[in-house]
Amino acid sequence: MTVGARALLWVLLASLVASCSKASPGHSSSASSSTVPSGAVPVAIAPPPSAPPPPPIVRSEGMPGSFAPLARRADPAVATVKARVERQQQPGGRRRTVAEGLGTAFVYDPEGFLLTNNHVIEGATDILVSFVDGRDIKATVIGRDKHTDVAVLKVDEKGLPSLPLGDSDTTEVGDWVVAIGNPFGLSHTVSAGILSAKGRTRDDVKGLDPSGYFNFLQTDASINPGNSGGPLLNLKGEVVGINAAVRANANNIGFAIPINMVRQLLPMLLRDGKIRRSQVGVIVDVLNSIEAGRLKRPDRKGAWVKTVVAGGPADRAGIAPDDVIIGFEGKTISDPNELRWMASIAGVNKVVTLRVARLERVFDVRLTLGELPELSDEADEP
Repeated sequence: MTVGARALLWVLLASLVASCSKASPGHSSSASSSTVPSGAVPVAIAPPPSAPPPPPIVRSEGMPGSFAPLARRADPAVATVKARVERQQQPGGRRRTVAEGLGTAFVYDPEGFLLTNNHVIEGATDILVSFVDGRDIKATVIGRDKHTDVAVLKVDEKGLPSLPLGDSDTTEVGDWVVAIGNPFGLSHTVSAGILSAKGRTRDDVKGLDPSGYFNFLQTDASINPGNSGGPLLNLKGEVVGINAAVRANANNIGFAIPINMVRQLLPMLLRDGKIRRSQVGVIVDVLNSIEAGRLKRPDRKGAWVKTVVAGGPADRAGIAPDDVIIGFEGKTISDPNELRWMASIAGVNKVVTLRVARLERVFDVRLTLGELPELSDEADEP
């Protein structure tokens, strides 16, 4: 190899080394760029997990997660009722306390109106209601009705926490319910259960006023002495009943007055302080299968007329014994209790239409309702 060829070779080698040294920094800087190698598969980076939401009061399957939020909202509107009965021993003598009762009431109107049972305050000379915040307030009776066991109280306090009235007709057997009250003096006790049945009558709850009007809700939420007058709530916190009675010698069988029944009475109790009842003027009974066959009725629905009060509204309208009253003002009558209730609250001197079945014939009659006097223990007259 000539000297010129060797020189040319060294120049070429030097150029090659120089180009490699320039490429090295470029190779190291490519890792910090946004490009990825050819054929690489991008991988998505998952965001960090978020905190789980708080558990709902009612789970998706219908089971309550907790009754605590409901109880916390409702409890301030529930009051313990202390009713004292005093009697004068003799004319001009000192008065002495002969009885003290304990029950429950709840505020339904923030202007100071409460609902409770009549038997909680009946005969009381002094009534004190105590709230969970420690306030004790004297209450007066605005209206009461022995035959439905409902009473309205009033306190001189405004802006009170109150409970909304719900719809007991839409409450179904199997729905969750919550009772708040003062069983055995244990104030502000909360118990929960389900609605076990509807339409329980005085035949199902022994020891009640035989002349009363009862259409109880039955529940297995614990109701004991002292719960009387307290609210039975649905899971919305609405009152669907007023706790009123228990089945003696039975576990977890309690009864509440449907709030829709109370709604119908409230205007009269607030206006008049009592219920002035109206009547058709008949004594009715359940239509059994034997009588239904004899009277050619296709079923046992309706109120079977056993006696017509002489000179009363039904007598003047031509209703006769063995007629079956199957409708009142366009509403179907399923049994005598429905007729007794509808007739009693329709209004004295109101003209109403009754649908009557007489053997195969069905006809409508119009009559003017009379006033129902105070009922005796045996009476069963709508």
